Amino acid sequence: MMRILIADDHQLIREGLRAILREEADLRVIGEATNGPEALEMTALMKVDLLILDISLPGMNGLEVLKELKKRKIKTPVLFLTMHPERRYALRAFRAGAAGYLTKNDASTNLVKAIRTIGAGTRYISERVAQTLALSLEELTIDPPHLALSDREYQVFCLLVSGTRAKEIAYELAVSEATIYTYLDRIYEKMKTRSVAELTRYALEQGLIE
Repeated sequence: MMRILIADDHQLIREGLRAILREEADLRVIGEATNGPEALEMTALMKVDLLILDISLPGMNGLEVLKELKKRKIKTPVLFLTMHPERRYALRAFRAGAAGYLTKNDASTNLVKAIRTIGAGTRYISERVAQTLALSLEELTIDPPHLALSDREYQVFCLLVSGTRAKEIAYELAVSEATIYTYLDRIYEKMKTRSVAELTRYALEQGLIE
């Protein structure tokens, strides 16, 4: 029996995942977390064979949760299940030590396959993720500026270039608006830009948004 913990802040998503996994006799959901710190502590305290983790979580994002698990030497494999396209986060996820990356659009057809692949001791890498990683490796030779951003800075960057306002980002990340502007200053410095418009243009050129 494979024991699975689901970490997602949307109840409908959690219910949908449970419905998919309920059909598999050897897969059992043993708990649900609704934010990053909760996902971290539940994984640390419970016997979990796989953590299904969203990237956009309140408190701590999924990448921060994974890095903290590694820091605590907790070896639970992590499957990222997120709305973010592969081009945006897959490279960071695998660099952080993820066991797999799957978009929510593909969950109904590929979730069980991804879980079984990871359960067998190998990483789950879809064809689209493989293409994304190959392209990203080519880009590493020219050091694209967005790779210099921390995970939190990159999350703020992605939200900004997608049209989310600073106040809304602050609410989503459960931090102050002033903190978001501090992140923005760091992003401008690292990206050598001076406006959100320039950041958006860069994101379009890199294929990070459509």
